[in-house]
Formats: sequence, structure tokens, C-alpha cells
Amino acid sequence: MVKQERSVRTRRALVLAAAEVFAADGYALASLTAISRRAGVSSGALHFHFASKDDLARAVEEDAARAVRELAERCAAAAGSPLQSLVDASAALLDAVVRDPVVRAGFRLSADPSRKNGAELLGWWHGRVRQFVLKAQRAGQLARDVSPDAATTVIAAATAGFEALGAADGTWLSGERLDQFWSLLLPPLAAPPGPAPAPTLAGPAPTPTLPGPAPTPSPPG
Repeated sequence: MVKQERSVRTRRALVLAAAEVFAADGYALASLTAISRRAGVSSGALHFHFASKDDLARAVEEDAARAVRELAERCAAAAGSPLQSLVDASAALLDAVVRDPVVRAGFRLSADPSRKNGAELLGWWHGRVRQFVLKAQRAGQLARDVSPDAATTVIAAATAGFEALGAADGTWLSGERLDQFWSLLLPPLAAPPGPAPAPTLAGPAPTPTLPGPAPTPSPPG
């Protein structure tokens, strides 16, 4: 049992270290040596868990996709309307990009042209935005002259754009920037208020600072 727990900790440390390196350097420039060093394990231990850099990238993408699915579902369950769920999910997504290197790396890998067989996190997010928009239309929350396809395109492209721009400038991932976007988009997007409450913004959040290189951790126990 102790050996199994140590193996789980080592694998988790490798995925986290890989995410930090992929997010900072991209897939092509990331090296297994840098990843094993950051995880605090030997190259032999790395290869015991992952046969290649591609295997590590897939593990990071899968963990990122799982985290984003969970946050979207939490927002859908907590909010009182589809449009509110969408606003909340976009805020939670950008917060996760700031705070979670696995999610941040998942988006970077998904957009990396050298990654042809990734988890397609960007494609999944586009589909989830479309689901929120179509639910809003069925609930009568979408303005009659708004095309669901057009709304999906704008929202998915904008939120993915915030993530991409935030890689170089963390202010793009602030709640204030996202509120500016929704303040501009929600008035023409939403139907006139009815019995359901209109979507609300999260309010300005402190400007995030993306983490720099993390210190090399001690070897997992």
C-alpha cells in the first residue's frame, strides 16, 4: 500500500511539473529532463510512469479537461439560469487558468500546432458554450434577433482569446477585463428581463499575476 501511494504521488508530481513546463515553454521546447528535475524524480521514475513526452502531454490534457468539465458543471448546477451559468463558467475558467497550471497547460497544449492528437480542450469549451447558449434560447433568455451560432462564436473566441493573451500579460485574465466583455455583450444578447433574474457580473477582481518558475520540489516520499 505504501509503495502504491508513493507511485500515485510521483505520478501526480510528474503531471504537475509537466504542466508547469508545458505552460511556460510550450510542447516543442519542453524537455523530459526539465520535467523530471522539476518534479524531483529521476528520469527512470519518469519513464516508469510515462513512455514519452507525448504520453505526459496527454495526461496533462486529460486532467485539464476533467477540471474544466467539473467547473462548468458546478456553474450550471449553481446558477439560476443558462446565461448566468455561462457568465459564471467563463469567470471560473479564467480563474482556473490563473491558479491551476494543469488547466493553463491544457489550453496551451490544445492550441499548440505541434500537438495534433490532444484532448482538444478548446473544441470542448466551444461545444459547452454552445450548450449554454442553446439552453438560454430555449429558456427565452436570448434576444430574438440573436443567432445562437453567432453568440457561441463570439463568446468562445473571446474567452479563448483572454486565455491566449493572458499567457503574456496576466491583466487579460482579471475579473475586470471579463466584466468589460460581458457588460458590452450582455445587453444585445439577453432578452428583456422577465420573471427570471437578469445575469449579473462577478464584479472587478484583483489583477492576477501568473506564477513564475516554481522552485524544484523535494523528491516525493
